[in-house]
Amino acid sequence: MNEVPSRPAGHRLWFLAGVAVLVLAALALVRMQPEMENNLKAWATSAILGLGLVLTLVWFALLSRVRWRLRLGILAVIALVVVGARQVLRVDGTVDGTGLPRLVLKGTPDRSGSRIAQGSGLVAGAGEVVATNRLDVAPEGLKNTPQFLGPNRDGVLQGSQLSRDWSATPPKELWRQPVGGGWSAFAVVGGRAFTEEQRGEEEWVTCYDVLTGRLLWAHTNQVRFFQWQSGEGPRATPTVDKGRVFALGGTGILDCLEAGSGRRVWTRDVLAEQGLPNITWGISASPLVFDDTVVVTGGATNGSTVLAFHRETGTPLWQAGSDKASYASPILATVAGKRLVLSVNAASLTGHDPATGTVLLDVPWGRDNWPKATQPVVLDGDRLFLSAGYGVGCVMLQVKAEADGRLSAEELWRNKMMKTQFNSAGYRDGFLYGLDDGLLACVEASTGQRRWKDGRYGAGQSLIVDDLVLIQSEPGPVILATANPEAFQELGRLKALSSKTWNYPTLAGRYLLVRNDVEAVCYELPVRGAMANAR
Repeated sequence: MNEVPSRPAGHRLWFLAGVAVLVLAALALVRMQPEMENNLKAWATSAILGLGLVLTLVWFALLSRVRWRLRLGILAVIALVVVGARQVLRVDGTVDGTGLPRLVLKGTPDRSGSRIAQGSGLVAGAGEVVATNRLDVAPEGLKNTPQFLGPNRDGVLQGSQLSRDWSATPPKELWRQPVGGGWSAFAVVGGRAFTEEQRGEEEWVTCYDVLTGRLLWAHTNQVRFFQWQSGEGPRATPTVDKGRVFALGGTGILDCLEAGSGRRVWTRDVLAEQGLPNITWGISASPLVFDDTVVVTGGATNGSTVLAFHRETGTPLWQAGSDKASYASPILATVAGKRLVLSVNAASLTGHDPATGTVLLDVPWGRDNWPKATQPVVLDGDRLFLSAGYGVGCVMLQVKAEADGRLSAEELWRNKMMKTQFNSAGYRDGFLYGLDDGLLACVEASTGQRRWKDGRYGAGQSLIVDDLVLIQSEPGPVILATANPEAFQELGRLKALSSKTWNYPTLAGRYLLVRNDVEAVCYELPVRGAMANAR
C-alpha cells in the first residue's frame, strides 16, 4: 500500500498575521485619542512599531520554518546592518518637540551654532567692549523688553499697534547672523539686545546692537551644558534691571554684569553651592528681579526649590521649598491681597513671601516625572491658570486668603483643552490663547471650554500683542494671527528661521528679534495708523 505524501509544513503565517492585526489596532487606538499629544503619540507609535518588528524577527527566527541556513544568513545580515549603522550614524539632538532622535552621519557638524567661525566679526574674552552706546538712547519705535515674556513677564504686550497686513507692507529685515547654541531669548533695553549662547566649551552672555546686530560685548564662563535631546547651551533669558544684566546659565551659574560693558559685578554657582544636581534638560528659569532681590530656581532634588540673592552683592537672602525644580520661570504677582513669588515646580505650584521666602501657597500640580515649562497666568478675581504638556492639561484655581495669613486654592475647572509644552498661554479679555499641542487654541477662562484650535506650529512659542497673536513656530517661520474668540485667522507669515526653533520671540516696540541655536535675525515690523505716521 502506497503512503500518501504529507503536506509540507507551513510557515505559521497565522502568528505574523496576528502581529500585524495587533500592531494596526494599537496604532489606530493611539490615533483615535483626540487629546493625546503628538509627542506621546510619536513615542507610543515608535514603541508599537518596535514591538511589532521584534515579534516579526521572533517569528522569522523560531516559527517561520524557513531553512535554518537561510534564516541564520538573513539574521546575520540584519545584525551586520545594525552594527554598521551604529558605526556610521550618531544622534544629533531631536527631530522636533516630540523628542525622537535625529540621526545623522558621523562627521556631520553639530547643528549647534557653537561651530560659527571666530573670524566672523565676533569678539572673544570676558567683558571685552567694542562699543559703548548709552543704555538710555534707543532707536525710534523701540520699547524696552527687559525680561523673559515681555515687560510684565506675562507674554502680553500692549501698544505696539502692529500692521495686520504683511502683504501690503512687509516686515523689513535689518540683519541676520550666526549665533552660538542654546534656547535663550533676547532681552532688549536702550537699543541693546542681550542673550546667552554656547560657543565651544564656553558659555557666553552677549550684548548686540539692535539696529545693526553688531556684538558689543561678551562675557564668558568655562562651562558647557549638554543633553542629547535638547542639545547644548544655556536655556534662560537674561533679565536687565537698572543698568545690570542678570544671567543664569545652563549649569546654574548666576552672573550679575554691568549692562554697558559686560564687566562682572558678582557671581554665584547656585547648584554647586547648594549641592544640588542639575535638572535633566538644564537650568531654564530666567532670573526674576524686583526691589533688591534676584530669584532663581533650584535643582533635581527636593528642597531649595526657590533661592533669592541680594541684587547688589549676590549675598544669599533666603531659600525655600521642598519640591524639585522644573523649567518654568518664577513671577511676581499680587493674589488675594498677598504679594507673592509664584513658582511652578516639578510637582507643585508654590507662592512665597518675597521678603522671607515663606511658603504661603502650596498646590499640587501634576507629577514630577514630566517636565513643566509653562508660567502661571494671573487673572482678575484672584484666579491662577496653570497648564502643561505631556498629558497634564490645565486647571483654573481660585485663590483665597486664610485666617492664619496663608493662602488656599480651590479648583474651578480642570481639563485638557490647553496642553502647553514649551509655550506659555496669554490672557486677553476673558480668553486664554496658547499653543495646545502645537495648534493655536482659544479657551474661555470662565468655563474652560475651547472656542477653537487651528494652525500647526509645532513646539513653538507665542505672544499676545494688542489684539494679535505673534507665533514663533518650531520649524522657523513667524506667524501673525488674530486674538479673536470667534474664529481663528492667520494674517501673515514671515520666513524668519529655517530650522528647529525653541526660543521665544522678543518684540520691542516694532522691532522683532528671533533666534534659535544656529542664527539670529532682527526685523522692523510695519505699524498702523498714527504709529506709522510718527516715524
